Order: sequence, then structure tokens, then C-alpha cells
Amino acid sequence: MHPTLITTADGSHSLYVKDLDEHYHSVHGAIQEAQHVFIKTGIQHLVSQNYKAINILEVGFGTGLNTLLSYLETEKLNVTLNYTSLEAFPLSAEIISQLNYAKLISATNREIPPFDSAQGDKKNGKNEIKSIFQQLHSCDWEKEVELSKNFNLLKIKNTLQEIKFTSTFDLIFFDAFGPRVQPEMWTEGLFAKIFEATNKNGCLVTYCAKGEVKRTLKKAGFIVETLPGPPRKREMVRATKN
Repeated sequence: MHPTLITTADGSHSLYVKDLDEHYHSVHGAIQEAQHVFIKTGIQHLVSQNYKAINILEVGFGTGLNTLLSYLETEKLNVTLNYTSLEAFPLSAEIISQLNYAKLISATNREIPPFDSAQGDKKNGKNEIKSIFQQLHSCDWEKEVELSKNFNLLKIKNTLQEIKFTSTFDLIFFDAFGPRVQPEMWTEGLFAKIFEATNKNGCLVTYCAKGEVKRTLKKAGFIVETLPGPPRKREMVRATKN
């Protein structure tokens, strides 16, 4: 895959894969979509249920946008995140260096958690978001890294099909390419595998609200909610293990 950089409607970057005719994020706004689907209906939902620590599994590290937003959320909500992210095809350093998330977020974000990295550029006890974003991408794969007292990251270079889970999760960010181009990622077998690795009352959130996907999640054992989607997208899904 050779993705091309594009600018979405909220000014944030995404990537377009011509071979698949698919984008990494919503063209109506990459940051808006990630904030709504994964932070608001995922992390904030569990915090509202008095979670103080959340084990997260992300299916699709991609550009690192979901991971960055999750990191920044730890300070706002005083929650600890143990964040595991799967990615079979990491992006090149050249592409990562062009992404504008840090610039856009730093213009509005004033709550940046302390950043425990020798590579960090500390200013008045806080780090620039750009340094955080770079470290999310540059830290070692297959090794848990403590990026702050409230954020632990484990990036795994593997597929959902091949990985054998040794941990369980409270929250799953299901951010694979859509079922039109990657139907093998949206099967009952894979959702059942995730269901087994999900803690009681844990949930899966995804941007995709196709009827077939909701039916497949139900077959795997989840209770499925259809929720309002991000800007210009009518619906999204949250599936809970009861």
C-alpha cells in the first residue's frame, strides 16, 4: 500500500489508499471522527461508569491519531490507560512527519500530561504535543513503554487473525478498514475472538454502523447500540459484553 496524504474537512490530515479506494479516516474530519467515536463514546463512557483504569485494545494503530487523543485524555479525566495497539503495516517515518495532528491539537489543548521521555522537549514542565506524537511512533514495538504515570503503550506488529491475547480489555477501538474493502476483518470469528478477550461490561466502539456488522456483533455475543455518529455521519456502533 502506498497511501497519499489528504486534508479532511476539519483541516486534519488523513491518508488515502488508491489500491483499496479507501481512507484511513472520515473525509468530513479525521480528528472530529476520532474524538467522537473513540474518546467520547469509548473512554468518556467508561469513565462515567467510574472506571479509574482502562485496558484498551486498538485494532489499527495507523496514523496514531486515536492513541494521541487517548494519551491527552488521561490528564483531563484523571484516568490510567493501558493501551495495546495492533498494526500489521506500520507507516513510514516520512508519512508520519507530514501529519498535522500535533499542530492542530496544540492550538486548542492546554492540558498536556507530563511526558516521561528522554527525547521529550520539556517546556515549563510540559511537553509539546509534537514530541509526544513522535514518541508514540518511534517507541519500540513489542515492548510496553510507560509514556507517563497514567499512560502505558504496547504496540504489536501483528494481525488480529494471528495474535494470541494474553490480556483482557475493557475497551476495544475497532478501527480497521471498512467491510467493503476488508471483509475478512469483520467476521463473526474475529468478533468472537474479541468478545472472549473483553472484560465483563467492557465494550467495542467503531465508526461502522452497517446492518450486517451489527448482526455479526450480536452473533458473537455483544449487545449492540446504534449511536449518533460524528459530523456528517448519521450513526456509529457501541457493542457491550454484558
